[in-house]
Amino acid sequence: MDRLQFFSPVRVSLGKGQPVHDIENVTEALAFLHQWPVVRRGPVYHCALNCCMAALADQMNAEEARKSFIGFARITRLLVDQGPSPRMPGRHWPLRPPAG
Repeated sequence: MDRLQFFSPVRVSLGKGQPVHDIENVTEALAFLHQWPVVRRGPVYHCALNCCMAALADQMNAEEARKSFIGFARITRLLVDQGPSPRMPGRHWPLRPPAG
């Protein structure tokens, strides 16, 4: 198993009716975070970003970074329940966060 791979994917969606993306590793989480709008980058975003960067540098394990990314996804209301939904690859998102 790749050291940057998550034990289980983090499912995110940009809103109701939007596709669900499975974020499966630190690299995909970083790609998602880098696309997040600058005006919406607060402390939780920066924590998730720093944890993912630390995992990339082998200063933290992938599961710790995953927990931080989950916190970001939960706070921003992107986190999706693990129930059934259409799966889409987790790399190419047209980021249009929900209003509010």
